[in-house]
Amino acid sequence: MTLVILTTDALLFLLVIGIISFGIYAARREHLRAPWRHVVRSSIAVAALIICSSYLIIGLLDSIHLRTSPTATQVVSVFDLWCDSLRTRDEKTYSAPFATHALAKETVMQADGTVMRVYPRLQYGGAHLIDPVHDRNSDILRTALLGMIQGLFAWTLVVLAVIQLFAWHSRQPFNTALTAVWRGDTDIPWRTAFITCAALFIVGFISAELSQHYHILGTDKVGGDVFYQSLKGIRTGLVIGTLTTLVMLPAAIVLGIMAGYFRGWVDDVIQYLYTTLSSIPGVLLIAAAILMLQTYMTNHAEDFNSLVERADLRLLFLCLILGITSWTGLCRLLRGETLKLRQADYVQAALSLGVRHSTILSRHILPNVLPLVMITLVLDFSGLVLAEAVLSYVNIGVDPTMHSWGNMINSARLELAREPIVWWSLTAAFLFMFILVLAANLFADVVRDAFDPRMSNRR
Repeated sequence: MTLVILTTDALLFLLVIGIISFGIYAARREHLRAPWRHVVRSSIAVAALIICSSYLIIGLLDSIHLRTSPTATQVVSVFDLWCDSLRTRDEKTYSAPFATHALAKETVMQADGTVMRVYPRLQYGGAHLIDPVHDRNSDILRTALLGMIQGLFAWTLVVLAVIQLFAWHSRQPFNTALTAVWRGDTDIPWRTAFITCAALFIVGFISAELSQHYHILGTDKVGGDVFYQSLKGIRTGLVIGTLTTLVMLPAAIVLGIMAGYFRGWVDDVIQYLYTTLSSIPGVLLIAAAILMLQTYMTNHAEDFNSLVERADLRLLFLCLILGITSWTGLCRLLRGETLKLRQADYVQAALSLGVRHSTILSRHILPNVLPLVMITLVLDFSGLVLAEAVLSYVNIGVDPTMHSWGNMINSARLELAREPIVWWSLTAAFLFMFILVLAANLFADVVRDAFDPRMSNRR
């Protein structure tokens, strides 16, 4: 196997490296370490961070792409190899969650020559059952119990290892550290972290065990496993939410603060720029850019060695266009906030003392607008994840061959009109999207309060 580095893969890992570098930088400076110390002491922030980290791990595993052989055109990720059974076990068409038979009847020729309309058995879902009508429920319960035991065993090993490290770091006996964690007497809410990890371990191992024998979230129109598609959609959501934010953040912060601080002709030029850009309908601009990209890819098909590389370019281009069209809102907010901060007494005193503009901007303006930037970014992240579903609805989102929650929701609009109704694709996409957005919002709320100077003075 050979490593294939896609553009979005490289950018996503560079973002992770940047976060780690910022963590090391902040750990050496007390004015940055103090707010994050408040964050990690919040039970809500710790639980939300663990959930977001689980999404990030899956997204990173899905961002390491490999080519199975030098001459092969198929590119798979490490996550695909890990979930190879889910990826390759396709049925003919729709089947409900935990079903053993297809959703629609088929015409079957009997041995005596008669024709009957029956619900055919699935090729993989519940195929190990001799009598699925009577054995399915007990088998699901037994398999789920086995997965729960495995999850609790793995969780126990992790908890014991963490408590041992905590006892070694705090220089106290293991039993004392265990008692402190159990009673919640530690600075970091380890008890909340362990409870959240327990839920994730149990759900993860139960899902892993059940998915080996059933389609736990059903199958789609072509028989693909919906649970696998939902997990694959995590990477697409993370890429759109994070890379688009990176595109819009520098322009919004620099131009917004410059407009509010320098005022005059600088403010007029920046206002003209974002007002003109805001007057262009965003959907039309995105549609025009995507159509131009599709024309280019059609005329230069020889430049793409696989469908994965073609879909990755469209995803990257979509992130760039979304970033270009979404920085104006944050820029307006920062301009207004900077105009207010410029009239503050400490800023006016610094100006009268001849302090350089760069020093005032970095020490007085930027730290005071960071809470606004933080909450806006998370709200934009949530909106961008949801916007991908809307764009896919009008066929200007990610490539149809790429797994995403937007494509799942787009296909579900027709499935909801079927009889019987196919509800599991929409429910799965909504559930995975809801958990990610909720965890990100809860974590950002704590981070905003921690970095807000007014909240710090109140604490």
